Amino acid sequence: MKAEIMGIGTELLMGELTDTNSSWIASRLPALGIELQWVSITGDDLPKLTEAFKRGMERSDIIFTTGGLGPTQDDLTREAIASALEETPVIQQEVVDDLERYFAARGTSMPQHNIKQANLIPSAKWIINKNGTAPGWWTERDGKIIICMPGPPGENRAMWEEQVEPELANLIEDEVTITRNIKTMGMSEGAVDEVISEFFGIENPYLGIYSKADGIHLRVIARAKDGVSALAMIQPVERAIHERLGPYIWGYDDETPEQSVGKSLTERGLTLAVMEMCTGGALTNAITNVPNSISYFKGGIIAHEDTTLSATGVPKAEMERYGVVSQHTANTMADTVRRNLNADLGVAVTGVPGPGEFEGKPLGLAYISVTNGHQTRELEMRLPPRQVTIKRRVPNQALIELRRLIEETS
Repeated sequence: MKAEIMGIGTELLMGELTDTNSSWIASRLPALGIELQWVSITGDDLPKLTEAFKRGMERSDIIFTTGGLGPTQDDLTREAIASALEETPVIQQEVVDDLERYFAARGTSMPQHNIKQANLIPSAKWIINKNGTAPGWWTERDGKIIICMPGPPGENRAMWEEQVEPELANLIEDEVTITRNIKTMGMSEGAVDEVISEFFGIENPYLGIYSKADGIHLRVIARAKDGVSALAMIQPVERAIHERLGPYIWGYDDETPEQSVGKSLTERGLTLAVMEMCTGGALTNAITNVPNSISYFKGGIIAHEDTTLSATGVPKAEMERYGVVSQHTANTMADTVRRNLNADLGVAVTGVPGPGEFEGKPLGLAYISVTNGHQTRELEMRLPPRQVTIKRRVPNQALIELRRLIEETS
């Protein structure tokens, strides 16, 4: 089945918001056996939206839309579909009642403009939105499907995972698609490509390579008449990846570095403490994003200069001798926070905080240390001189190094 995604909203065209929904949905389609061919952004203009839907129905089997389902006058997704299909929307009283209850539960009355969200055309059915006021539409006519979801990512993704994806999986029954996502860190995209080059360029199973903030991802996609056959196609490719890239593999499928670490710590009953400089709390934030992190995370210390480090027990004389941004200081930080918070493992990152040089060292230089008191993993990183990149990549690398130490010492 051929598909396209339409991001809807003038705010996307103006650069006021970034369309993250389209890339997120696109990443879910291969596993369903749906071939994405177009991604577009259209502003809040009824004639242009109507034309976009007409064009989409001529060239695609499925159209996914995000945005334009709100209660304001410029939310025109429903109206544009009705116009393209020449159908008349009718207000559904049960949805009006649901909306009134939604607002009453929050101690307020429903604004009259929200009534437009209760409109439905004959070819459409509701997709329930448990996280907002805008229900989605699932429209089918003449063998074509239009699936409309809200713009806020929290609402969009919950609707996709709970309702849209399961229904699509039931709809597409002619073949089974299985995917395996293998995540690596420590080799460049070009180096990974070279090591497993003979597997690229094959249609089925397909192997894709993607550079992400947490390393290089390899996605194997196989399509077959049944799950056993599809899995049999994936296994030789996955086995070769393991043989050639084993030491660099840290996770699989939707696993994140913090989830991977959390699982390893929980399984072994270990605890963790961190001290970070140059990442502004990004490492602590990532760790605490895991729901059960309270069971293994003792706490974190976030510093932005040497006086904070010395106040927490890092010797000032050592920082003066080796530098705040040094492997020696990172090692001391990791062991200090481990002992101070009585944790089994300590993780530390130190680097140039920006926006310019620090101690004569360039922005982008960072050091990682992971220790259990007996063994220590060390790593120097030299990244592009952008603070946003540092805050994203250094915590991910620190978590991956932590997992490696746990695995090596178990």
